[in-house]
Amino acid sequence: MSRTWTFVITALLTSALQGPVGAQPAPAGTGHWVGSIDAGPGLTVEVDLARQGADAWRGTITIPPQGVKGVPLGDIAVKDGTVEFTIKGPQGQPHFKGQLSEDGKTLSGTFTQGGGSVPMAMTWKGEPQFEATVKNAAVSPALLGTWEGTLDVKGTALRLVLTLANGPDGATGTLVSVDQGGAEIPVTKITEKGSHLSLTVSMISGGFEGDLKDPELAGTWTQGPLSLPLTFKRR
Repeated sequence: MSRTWTFVITALLTSALQGPVGAQPAPAGTGHWVGSIDAGPGLTVEVDLARQGADAWRGTITIPPQGVKGVPLGDIAVKDGTVEFTIKGPQGQPHFKGQLSEDGKTLSGTFTQGGGSVPMAMTWKGEPQFEATVKNAAVSPALLGTWEGTLDVKGTALRLVLTLANGPDGATGTLVSVDQGGAEIPVTKITEKGSHLSLTVSMISGGFEGDLKDPELAGTWTQGPLSLPLTFKRR
């Protein structure tokens, strides 16, 4: 099946969870789930789910072998022992549908993407483990706006669009890989020191270190073992 998971820059229900005495039990399906997608060699996955409000859910998926961390889940539905969700970003409309065991400790079902389907099973390992949100200091006006650059990955050109903005809680950023489906990836950490800019994109285990040499941001993109030159120009 298609492995469009890999970003070069490029995822319950009768739970016996009990809180402290007097506390309400956690909603069925809540938790940190660990298992694998049976696609050739097992692909380890970690899924975190938590209900927010009467019907809304929050969820993320992490795929350690591919350096993918905390990718948001969408269309989460938990009802009558069945759990469904989609994974935002990758091509092929990745989707999972599974059934909880009677004790609510295992979740087994099918993962589909791009027309292919494979088994996927997970085991409950505890409370959800969502990554804490990082608050960044505001950045200078010279860095604000939209930037575009191109990575040369072994002869393949990958266009990237970086957007930086200041908001009430400080600087925020997004990165889009135009040639890989256009998924919007949040920039986790933004640090400015003089003319130097440091970006961390934890969702794909990536980062950028560069210097503002108006009108360019010239530096290096790193991701796993990759270290590639990258220059952003104002779009």
